[in-house]
Amino acid sequence: MRTFTTLLFVLFSATAFAQTKPDAILGEWLSPKKDSRLLIYRQAGKFFGKIVWGTGGSAKDEKNPNPALRNRDVIGLVILNDFRHDGDETWEGGTIYDPREGKTYACKMTLKDASTLSIRGYVGVALFGRSEVWTKAQGTTN
Repeated sequence: MRTFTTLLFVLFSATAFAQTKPDAILGEWLSPKKDSRLLIYRQAGKFFGKIVWGTGGSAKDEKNPNPALRNRDVIGLVILNDFRHDGDETWEGGTIYDPREGKTYACKMTLKDASTLSIRGYVGVALFGRSEVWTKAQGTTN
Protein backbone atom coordinates (compact mmCIF):
# COMPACT_ATOMS: atom_id res chain seq x y z
CA MET A 1 0.00 0.00 0.00
CA ARG A 2 2.84 2.38 0.85
CA THR A 3 4.46 1.73 -2.56
CA PHE A 4 1.16 2.44 -4.31
CA THR A 5 0.71 5.72 -2.40
CA THR A 6 4.27 6.78 -3.22
CA LEU A 7 3.75 5.96 -6.90
CA LEU A 8 0.55 8.02 -7.00
CA PHE A 9 2.31 10.96 -5.34
CA VAL A 10 5.16 10.82 -7.89
CA LEU A 11 2.72 10.66 -10.82
CA PHE A 12 0.64 13.61 -9.59
CA SER A 13 3.77 15.63 -8.84
CA ALA A 14 5.15 15.04 -12.33
CA THR A 15 1.85 16.10 -13.88
CA ALA A 16 1.76 19.27 -11.81
CA PHE A 17 5.29 20.23 -12.84
CA ALA A 18 4.60 19.45 -16.52
CA GLN A 19 1.82 22.03 -16.71
CA THR A 20 2.64 25.40 -18.20
CA LYS A 21 2.56 28.39 -15.88
CA PRO A 22 -0.15 30.92 -16.84
CA ASP A 23 2.36 33.76 -17.29
CA ALA A 24 4.53 31.80 -19.76
CA ILE A 25 3.08 33.77 -22.70
CA LEU A 26 3.80 37.20 -21.21
CA GLY A 27 6.20 39.38 -23.16
CA GLU A 28 6.78 40.43 -26.75
CA TRP A 29 6.18 38.14 -29.73
CA LEU A 30 7.12 38.52 -33.40
CA SER A 31 4.69 37.74 -36.21
CA PRO A 32 5.59 34.96 -38.67
CA LYS A 33 6.85 37.53 -41.21
CA LYS A 34 8.69 39.45 -38.44
CA ASP A 35 6.84 42.60 -39.55
CA SER A 36 4.84 43.10 -36.33
CA ARG A 37 5.48 42.87 -32.61
CA LEU A 38 2.78 42.00 -30.10
CA LEU A 39 2.97 42.54 -26.33
CA ILE A 40 0.99 39.98 -24.34
CA TYR A 41 0.15 41.12 -20.83
CA ARG A 42 -2.09 40.17 -17.91
CA GLN A 43 -4.84 42.43 -16.58
CA ALA A 44 -7.49 41.55 -13.99
CA GLY A 45 -6.68 37.85 -14.26
CA LYS A 46 -7.06 37.65 -18.05
CA PHE A 47 -4.58 37.91 -20.90
CA PHE A 48 -4.51 40.56 -23.62
CA GLY A 49 -2.22 41.49 -26.47
CA LYS A 50 -1.51 44.77 -28.23
CA ILE A 51 0.51 45.73 -31.26
CA VAL A 52 3.62 47.61 -30.14
CA TRP A 53 5.48 47.77 -33.43
CA GLY A 54 4.74 46.91 -37.02
CA THR A 55 5.16 47.68 -40.66
CA GLY A 56 2.72 45.11 -42.06
CA GLY A 57 -0.32 47.14 -43.05
CA SER A 58 -1.97 50.49 -42.64
CA ALA A 59 -1.05 52.86 -39.81
CA LYS A 60 -4.77 53.39 -39.07
CA ASP A 61 -7.57 50.91 -38.32
CA GLU A 62 -9.18 51.75 -41.68
CA LYS A 63 -11.09 48.46 -42.11
CA ASN A 64 -12.86 48.64 -38.74
CA PRO A 65 -16.61 48.00 -39.18
CA ASN A 66 -17.28 50.91 -36.82
CA PRO A 67 -16.62 54.16 -38.76
CA ALA A 68 -15.89 56.00 -35.50
CA LEU A 69 -12.86 53.73 -34.90
CA ARG A 70 -11.29 53.87 -38.37
CA ASN A 71 -8.97 56.73 -37.50
CA ARG A 72 -7.33 55.07 -34.48
CA ASP A 73 -3.69 54.02 -34.70
CA VAL A 74 -2.90 50.34 -35.24
CA ILE A 75 0.21 50.67 -33.05
CA GLY A 76 -1.09 50.37 -29.51
CA LEU A 77 -4.26 48.59 -30.65
CA VAL A 78 -5.36 45.74 -28.37
CA ILE A 79 -6.07 42.80 -30.70
CA LEU A 80 -6.10 39.89 -28.21
CA ASN A 81 -8.85 40.11 -25.59
CA ASP A 82 -10.05 38.18 -22.53
CA PHE A 83 -8.01 34.97 -22.61
CA ARG A 84 -7.94 32.51 -19.71
CA HIS A 85 -5.25 29.92 -19.06
CA ASP A 86 -6.78 26.44 -19.18
CA GLY A 87 -4.28 24.85 -16.78
CA ASP A 88 -2.23 23.30 -19.57
CA GLU A 89 -0.36 24.98 -22.45
CA THR A 90 -3.48 26.63 -23.91
CA TRP A 91 -5.16 30.01 -23.39
CA GLU A 92 -8.80 30.10 -24.53
CA GLY A 93 -12.06 32.00 -24.34
CA GLY A 94 -10.70 35.11 -26.01
CA THR A 95 -10.93 36.89 -29.32
CA ILE A 96 -8.49 38.22 -31.88
CA TYR A 97 -9.10 41.32 -33.98
CA ASP A 98 -7.49 41.44 -37.42
CA PRO A 99 -7.01 45.11 -38.38
CA ARG A 100 -6.06 44.10 -41.94
CA GLU A 101 -9.59 42.73 -42.43
CA GLY A 102 -11.51 44.62 -39.75
CA LYS A 103 -12.87 41.36 -38.35
CA THR A 104 -12.91 39.74 -34.92
CA TYR A 105 -12.60 35.98 -34.47
CA ALA A 106 -12.79 33.50 -31.61
CA CYS A 107 -9.25 32.50 -30.75
CA LYS A 108 -7.08 30.15 -28.77
CA MET A 109 -3.35 30.27 -28.16
CA THR A 110 -1.11 27.28 -27.60
CA LEU A 111 2.43 27.50 -26.29
CA LYS A 112 4.46 24.96 -28.27
CA ASP A 113 7.66 25.67 -26.34
CA ALA A 114 9.15 28.63 -24.46
CA SER A 115 9.70 30.59 -27.68
CA THR A 116 6.90 29.40 -29.99
CA LEU A 117 3.24 30.42 -29.72
CA SER A 118 0.51 29.17 -32.05
CA ILE A 119 -2.39 31.62 -32.39
CA ARG A 120 -5.53 30.18 -34.02
CA GLY A 121 -8.42 32.43 -35.06
CA TYR A 122 -11.68 30.80 -36.07
CA VAL A 123 -15.41 31.21 -36.60
CA GLY A 124 -17.59 28.76 -34.70
CA VAL A 125 -15.32 25.74 -34.29
CA ALA A 126 -11.53 25.82 -33.95
CA LEU A 127 -11.33 23.17 -36.69
CA PHE A 128 -12.35 25.85 -39.21
CA GLY A 129 -9.81 28.59 -38.84
CA ARG A 130 -6.31 29.80 -39.50
CA SER A 131 -3.21 29.50 -37.36
CA GLU A 132 -0.05 31.56 -37.20
CA VAL A 133 3.09 30.73 -35.29
CA TRP A 134 4.64 33.66 -33.43
CA THR A 135 8.11 33.59 -31.91
CA LYS A 136 9.30 35.15 -28.67
CA ALA A 137 11.19 38.39 -29.30
CA GLN A 138 14.79 38.28 -28.13
CA GLY A 139 15.48 39.95 -24.81
CA THR A 140 11.92 39.68 -23.44
CA THR A 141 10.97 37.78 -20.35
CA ASN A 142 7.74 36.99 -18.60
